[in-house]
Amino acid sequence: MTGFRAITDADVESVVALWRSCGLTRPWNDPYKDISFARGSETSTILVLEEDGRMAASVMAGHDGHRGMLYYVAVDPALQKRGLGKAAVRAAEKWLGERGVWKVNLLVRAENAAVKGFYETLGYEVNPVLCMARKIGKD
Repeated sequence: MTGFRAITDADVESVVALWRSCGLTRPWNDPYKDISFARGSETSTILVLEEDGRMAASVMAGHDGHRGMLYYVAVDPALQKRGLGKAAVRAAEKWLGERGVWKVNLLVRAENAAVKGFYETLGYEVNPVLCMARKIGKD
């Protein structure tokens, strides 16, 4: 296994396919727009891992100057249970840490108990906070 690296233009289609195969995309979130937005800022990145010529794993990380966030942590379903998810999270934490970020947040869909358990094994815990959101702008 090679190390995680920043996404390139040539990776975009395979990363979107990976996210779709993992059930991470939703009709209201355009993955191409999310990739473009993340790549357009110095405060975010998408890290990818290729294995045997195929996209094995990805993670999007970003920060607001205070806290980091993880998104789109994905491992090819055929390659799961081999430590690649943990490696993706640790690669993103390293990227954030190199930028002075000292705390990482992430969101897990409430119905996704298996993923909640995965993050708990990595030391993440539920914070007693309420996450509120509002869409702004068009689309």
